[in-house]
Amino acid sequence: MEWTIKVDKEKQVVEIVTGGLADKNGSLGMVGAIVSVSMENDIKNILIDHRNIQSVSGDTFEVYDRPKQFQETGGTYEIRIAEVIKPEHSKFFQFLETVFVNRGFSFKLFFDKNSALQWLLRNECP
Repeated sequence: MEWTIKVDKEKQVVEIVTGGLADKNGSLGMVGAIVSVSMENDIKNILIDHRNIQSVSGDTFEVYDRPKQFQETGGTYEIRIAEVIKPEHSKFFQFLETVFVNRGFSFKLFFDKNSALQWLLRNECP
């Protein structure tokens, strides 16, 4: 999976646009980059745009471990994550969302970027 990262200091959002195949190794690399940029800029709002992903892969156990792996890379409960996805990838990402939310993280899926950005920019917790 490839990605680009953009920091919007005015809005206090780190935006990631992904493409290719979303798999375990690509996702872990992306998470490490996200956490690093977030910490460097002291920004807690993360917008991940997965609409350019061609396909996703990962079994239940891999997805179940993602919150733990997020924390191991330095991710904290203060970080809010909004993911923009294509409807055809809903099943995979809905499970990922459920796992993160059940572990106490602020994580939400969207089909459009504007709604995701609005959610991130709210001053209240989910």
